[in-house]
Amino acid sequence: MIVPMKKIAVIVTARDAEGALGKLRSLGIVHVEHQKAPCGKDISALSDELSVINEAIGILSAKELSNTDIKQEELTDWKFASQHSIDLRKRIEQLEEYARLLVSRIAQWEKWGDFDPEKIKGLAEKNIFLKLYQIPEKEIERLPKELIVKKISVSGGIANCAVIGRSKIDIPYKETTLPKTGLDDMRARLTEDLKTIAHLKEGLSKQVSYRESLVSIKNTLTNELEFYQALRGMGEAGLLSYLAGYVPQDKIVPLTDLAKKEQWGILISEPKEEDNVPTLIRSPAWVSLIQPIFKLLEIVPGYRELDISPLFLIFLSLFFGMIIGDAGYGAVYFILTAFFQKRMPKAPKTVFFLFYLFSSCAILWGLLTGTLFGQEWYVKAGMKPFIPILNDTKFLQAFCFFLGALHLSLAHGWRIILKLPSAAALADIGWIILLWVGFFLAKTLILDAAFPDFGRWMIITGVSLTILFSNPQRNILKAIGSGLATVALSLINSFTDVVSYIRLFAVGLAGVAIADTVNALAGVLGGENLFAKALIIFIGHSINIILGPMSVLVHGIRLNVLEFSGHANVSWSGVVYKPLKS
Repeated sequence: MIVPMKKIAVIVTARDAEGALGKLRSLGIVHVEHQKAPCGKDISALSDELSVINEAIGILSAKELSNTDIKQEELTDWKFASQHSIDLRKRIEQLEEYARLLVSRIAQWEKWGDFDPEKIKGLAEKNIFLKLYQIPEKEIERLPKELIVKKISVSGGIANCAVIGRSKIDIPYKETTLPKTGLDDMRARLTEDLKTIAHLKEGLSKQVSYRESLVSIKNTLTNELEFYQALRGMGEAGLLSYLAGYVPQDKIVPLTDLAKKEQWGILISEPKEEDNVPTLIRSPAWVSLIQPIFKLLEIVPGYRELDISPLFLIFLSLFFGMIIGDAGYGAVYFILTAFFQKRMPKAPKTVFFLFYLFSSCAILWGLLTGTLFGQEWYVKAGMKPFIPILNDTKFLQAFCFFLGALHLSLAHGWRIILKLPSAAALADIGWIILLWVGFFLAKTLILDAAFPDFGRWMIITGVSLTILFSNPQRNILKAIGSGLATVALSLINSFTDVVSYIRLFAVGLAGVAIADTVNALAGVLGGENLFAKALIIFIGHSINIILGPMSVLVHGIRLNVLEFSGHANVSWSGVVYKPLKS
């Protein structure tokens, strides 16, 4: 449920603004709305400090440094620790880049052998000239006789040669420029750099013991930055300053009590239509399971939009089961979830419970359809699906169309509840009727089912309600004109939205087909190739297990975030309620 908000303004004297803001921060319920762009030296300094500490935390949180056995220590100078971590990382990156360059140069010059470039340059002062050339092996004999040619190595008919002469050498072949250092020096420098890199990495790994302290300091700095942004963003009127923002309706009493105690002026009002009101969602424990998905997608419904969390969770769970569609895969997800939950005891439990739910839905759908690491093994084992008709292609396609019409009808049904007793609610009843017309039409066009006789009356009723009540006005002609525009733009979209739910069937079928193909490939091999069979089965099913959740992310979530949300008029334009806290 989206919690109702009150718009508030707290008025204090300018000299008391900072102290008053500190007390409001302790209360922890006011979402601040800046009255002017906050700026100042304190904000710039805190922003710079946060930038440094965020970079340091990012470095110390890298996968190669993650070690739960490192004992966390308290920091005395977080600025030095942060900058030291950053400097170590930069030095390591520089040395690693140079080491890669050395490895490349060593590989290039190994075919030439080792020599001292400085000594070669010194020979020129004695009128002895030496250059390195790549010469076709067959053409070496054609070189001038006064030149001494030393063939060092040959590759693909091209000889790497050292050419020596008493005068400057000028022959029409590719010359290789001398390096600055010899091969042995390059190898020695590489060995030295690798030792330095190892030493620096060891020093950086010791810095990990300060990571939790840095995170704690970062949170403190973030709160301080928010405090000064709120302070510098307060409105001013002569000797008075005022803070504007939003407070949950059920938290307004503590604010008014504090205002009376401190003798502040306070103004409380209902938010206006044009106000950018933050969204605070409070849901029952079972509905809150969907919150990790919302955080992952970074979506929040607008304050005046619907909280579709319950339906989102219910239908996404169903979609997960249908798309994965395999009891074996569901069991793997369930076991992996339990494994990671045990390995990460500090991680939010909501994420794990959500995946337990999704895994259970995949297991259930797999049992209903008789799919266990593909349908082939299930049948060979002599087991039967609980609901065999779910394996009938036409029935499952019709079921997907039914789900689409039902899902989108619930979106309009929710809008009807919000619009009542307005006549505009009748337009959504019209859309529900047209959605079911789309269901019957999809069955007719795609599954060759007969279009029902009452379908024409559904079309007339649905179109009439939509045209007349999409934008109800006293002038019926204007209402019809506005409604016609709405119907013309949206009627085809409603049909295609219902049809788009067939993706549940298509993606689920593709997963089963891949599983059966893997099993068939393994079955072709004889009994003596057990290792090869096991390898094929493991790799094939592993790929399917990895791709499954990605398919849900692309298709299952899309049906909720786009199709359903479009019909529910949810644009995900919300701003998260974030109160000023200590």
